[in-house]
Amino acid sequence: MDEYVLIMRHEDGSKIASPEQMQIWMKQTMDWIGGISAQNKFVNGTGLPFNDARVVRKTSSGKVVTNGPFGDIKETIGGFITVRADSVQEAVEFAKGCPVLQGEGNTVEVRKIAKRDSVH
Repeated sequence: MDEYVLIMRHEDGSKIASPEQMQIWMKQTMDWIGGISAQNKFVNGTGLPFNDARVVRKTSSGKVVTNGPFGDIKETIGGFITVRADSVQEAVEFAKGCPVLQGEGNTVEVRKIAKRDSVH
């Protein structure tokens, strides 16, 4: 069994939901994760707040640190979870249930995690 990371991307991170809507989405997310956990396939995960972020980039004048990623890209990463799955198809099925997909343009990226012994 392999591990996969499910990366939740929001098309427009500048949109602010109401506290009530955030509460609904959090419950939906916890229920979704609970369903994965009930199958003993949830490994870990966390949300990523939009504030207090920095982007480090190499430029011709050296390494530059900017507040971000707000001004640089429209899409933001809202969080991720790691799951155990027998195949990428099974991990994709978990991703299809993610409440993030209710938002217009939002996506969930599914990536296999390299095994420690195969990383050079």
